[in-house]
Amino acid sequence: MVFSEKQLNVETEVNAKKEVYNGEAAWQVIASAKKVYVASGKKTLEFDPATADKEEMLKKITGRTGNLRAPALKVGDVYYVGFNQSMYEGF
Repeated sequence: MVFSEKQLNVETEVNAKKEVYNGEAAWQVIASAKKVYVASGKKTLEFDPATADKEEMLKKITGRTGNLRAPALKVGDVYYVGFNQSMYEGF
């Protein structure tokens, strides 16, 4: 899926290789979100940062290196982390 096909505008793009968010920095990025959706294989996991177990959520939103997984998209007050096609089809 290409975002231009859905007529979505990207306001800010961050190069994940140059700007790294790991551990507590990754948590700070998503902690204020209303919801966080995480691609996990072909499934999509849903978290509410206000009530979710922080350590469990960090395991899902970070990769093997401990960095925030890419892509990480913020749409309003909701984050989408990782990629699977079905997670983005609702846009």
